[in-house]
Amino acid sequence: MSVAAGLIAPRSTAREGARPPLVLLHGWAMTPAVWDGLRAALPGTALRTPPLPGHGTGAPAAAASLAAWADALGADLPDGAALGGWSLGALLALEIARRHPHKVSRLLLIGATPRFVAAPTWAHGLARETVATFTAGFAAEPTATLKRFLALQCLGDANRRTVQQHLGATLTPLSPGTSLNDGLALLAGSDLRSGLDTLRLPCCLIHGAQDTLMPAGAAHWLAAALPHARLHLLPDCGHAVFLSQPEACAALIEAFLHE
Repeated sequence: MSVAAGLIAPRSTAREGARPPLVLLHGWAMTPAVWDGLRAALPGTALRTPPLPGHGTGAPAAAASLAAWADALGADLPDGAALGGWSLGALLALEIARRHPHKVSRLLLIGATPRFVAAPTWAHGLARETVATFTAGFAAEPTATLKRFLALQCLGDANRRTVQQHLGATLTPLSPGTSLNDGLALLAGSDLRSGLDTLRLPCCLIHGAQDTLMPAGAAHWLAAALPHARLHLLPDCGHAVFLSQPEACAALIEAFLHE
């Protein structure tokens, strides 16, 4: 494992045809439009950005479980894809790689954690009481709670205002057909710390050094637990690092796809 603090890998000159397809999974309460800025920074890379189950145009999964969501998304993946995810999308990318290894040739994890909620054996998460309060708040006042959630993602970010505006513009509309409550439950209840040593594929982690939602300690832990992982910490960034520094993230992603 190596950690790069704001170091940008050079753009590769490998042939475009050698690149695997890149599929990116967005985070909780968002839509695929959240990737638009990164897509613009990767003009030579064909991206697929499917919606999560019950988010935007995404059909609900068969069950409200991480496995069911991973199976629903994995069914549409080409074999040998480069699979990336941010936040809840990163949890799902890890689960897809574990359940459907033939579908994934390499992993890109942005703002990732194996466990969202803190525990006696896990110091790199939010307090259980904080998550419970947020869950109750979302059930009672979803619009106000989402605004607080967006603000939390932007804490410590040098481009806080721009990032928060973009996040707000790419939210899943609140409606009876969404699965936001299920997605929030997946975040609160998932723990993927066990068995990560079986994922023996290349893995690139990109994380904001000032991320308060999923602290950088979680990324350090993941980078040590995954056998072939490299962690890049970008300074002055919060949780939505690819919105704060899209060009820096694009350079790291391009280099990773060409390894």
